[in-house]
Amino acid sequence: METNCDIAKLIHNGGIYKNVEGKTPAEIYEKLSKMIDLPYGTTSELIYNSLCAREKVLSTAVGNGIALPHARTPIVKNDTDQKICVVYLKEPIDMNAPDERLVYVMFVLLTSNSQFHLKVLSSLAGLFRDVQFRKALENHADEATLSALIRDLA
Repeated sequence: METNCDIAKLIHNGGIYKNVEGKTPAEIYEKLSKMIDLPYGTTSELIYNSLCAREKVLSTAVGNGIALPHARTPIVKNDTDQKICVVYLKEPIDMNAPDERLVYVMFVLLTSNSQFHLKVLSSLAGLFRDVQFRKALENHADEATLSALIRDLA
């Protein structure tokens, strides 16, 4: 089991998607599930259904225009397949965020075990508290910019 939580590497593995269209989380998850590079044995339907099922339980919006969609249970089998997909939305959507802000960016987590998943969530929460990081997200920062900020803040 991988214990190192390298957020920049996970984003590199998952990719950055800009101007993703959709009026609801389900519409966005459907599009994203067909866009991302999936490991062998994982289907776009599994990703879509897992993300939608989790969203039905409780919104994954965390505030400041950010959401953390993820499955309730691990959906990738190998540690090397873990990733974070950064998804900038074409138009912000309402996801019932605690601060009532519309969501403009999603960090979609695909992890292989619960313990690592919690470490990733904790690391992301720390990044989201940083004003400079949030400003970069508002500007739809690319991977190089996000990676540099993550390393500076580590």
